[in-house]
Amino acid sequence: QVQLGESGGGLVQAGGSLRLSCAASGRTFSTYDMGWFRQAPGKEREVVAAISSSGRIIYYADSVKGRFTISRDDAENTVHLQMNSLKPEDTAVYYCAAKLGGTRQYANWGQGTQVTVSS
Repeated sequence: QVQLGESGGGLVQAGGSLRLSCAASGRTFSTYDMGWFRQAPGKEREVVAAISSSGRIIYYADSVKGRFTISRDDAENTVHLQMNSLKPEDTAVYYCAAKLGGTRQYANWGQGTQVTVSS
């Protein structure tokens, strides 16, 4: 099990940037695939970006490609989401999630951090 805590959310104008961070507990962080998800009011939760335990496999949702960058620092047990060129439609609660490499379900979730992009 790993415990996760997000930070870095806030209010930003359209076109601005934010960097989300997710700190993980435990000594086996490097064995976890990590993902960032978001959920806007009235919408289903969706995956935004994911990075494999090795860091070699990275996925981005089409809606954020070219604007968001996911990265991980296993020495610091953290995963980041750099968000540039933010749009009002990026407004949501952003969640960090973890799953053991090779498994299908994200079993560990953070509490979420609010990102609000004003037009």
